[in-house]
Amino acid sequence: MSNKFMPHTEEDVKVMLDRIGVATIDDLYADVPQEVIFREEYDIPSAMSEVELRRHFKELADKNRSLTIFAGGGAYDHYSPSTIAHLLSRSEFYTAYTPYQPEISQGTLQYIFEYQSMISELTGMEATNASMYDGATAAAEAMFMMVASAKKKNRVLLSSTLSERVISVVKTYAKFHGVDITEIPEKDGVTDLAAMAELLGAGDVAGVILPTPNKYGIIEDFTGVADSIHATKGYLAIFADPSALAVLRTPAEWGADIACGDGQTLGMPLAFGGPYLGFISCSKGMLRKMPGRVVGATKDADGKRAYVLTLQAREQHIRREKATSNICSNQSLMALYATIYLSLLGKEGLKEVNVLSCDGAHYLYNKLIESGKFTPVFDKPFLKEFVVKTDLDMEKVNARLLEKGIMGGLLLGDGKVEFAVTEKRTKEEIDNLVKIMIED
Repeated sequence: MSNKFMPHTEEDVKVMLDRIGVATIDDLYADVPQEVIFREEYDIPSAMSEVELRRHFKELADKNRSLTIFAGGGAYDHYSPSTIAHLLSRSEFYTAYTPYQPEISQGTLQYIFEYQSMISELTGMEATNASMYDGATAAAEAMFMMVASAKKKNRVLLSSTLSERVISVVKTYAKFHGVDITEIPEKDGVTDLAAMAELLGAGDVAGVILPTPNKYGIIEDFTGVADSIHATKGYLAIFADPSALAVLRTPAEWGADIACGDGQTLGMPLAFGGPYLGFISCSKGMLRKMPGRVVGATKDADGKRAYVLTLQAREQHIRREKATSNICSNQSLMALYATIYLSLLGKEGLKEVNVLSCDGAHYLYNKLIESGKFTPVFDKPFLKEFVVKTDLDMEKVNARLLEKGIMGGLLLGDGKVEFAVTEKRTKEEIDNLVKIMIED
């Protein structure tokens, strides 16, 4: 055999090729252009000892820079308690996958139940799944839930103040499922509710997705919005920052039918883009339209508290055409991350995270305006993120900041810059940021 790791004999290969109707394995790749086929020797390094390998990876890791971050845009530099990494790295959590057998999966089922309970408390909704890949795919699933519930209606409205990445993912999902997407324009940094009302008037809207806070960091006022949507037999989904819900009005208080978002703000490190955690919560009436799985509490034969998979609306368990989602991983490990984080901080701790972030963001905002180099863009309430405008060459400014180990604000074009401040940023760091930016 040419490769000792391939279990197939020459006879096995011949049988398979004969069944397919080709003479050789190379014939399987006959459609591949010859010019793209790599014919050189692979540059594979020689084997290393453990000591050499550890040294090699340390050298690679040392190339990464640890920055003081003032950027946001959907991913935030919140504090991650060290306890989480120690607990999360235990083998029983790392290797655990699907808790199909409740009698031997009580630990996994319990922390999923606790996760669901905590997210439900934050959102104010009656049920939460466990869970989705990230916030964008959670929003896409919320779109499907609304279309499935509205039945004959096939249009969903997205606020233009949602993150561009969320809008892009939702549109991609919608395109290949035949869902019509219409964006609600923004006005003065918030959703144009008058334009939304006009779109609802057509009578073909299955649902609306609105953000809190929005992509500019603004806390929008959705008073009466749910009533106007429900009056047209549509549904409301709110894309929320779960950490911010410790101090903001919950989706349930706004009258939403669905809450979705990204759990990254629950202490998950930025880590070059993941892994993150998408969540979906909903009212009891939409429970069976929700993808993923729901863990419930019950009692065993001895009357003791036990946990079980109560709902599994996934294609592994029911006919594929009846499944509500084809997302197979329930991101259980990241759900555990959020559970430990919320358990460690508690209600008051999560509230303090937001108070500190809010204080820091408003301090930076005021310092930038006082400098005379920046001007306000929106006169709207914000929590930990905001947009200002400047005539400074921010590409050069950000390059200068990077040289000093600081990640500056996100450039939005037309001189607009978005900054985010979390509880990790100190007054000294904020003062240093402003000093470097406004220096000639």
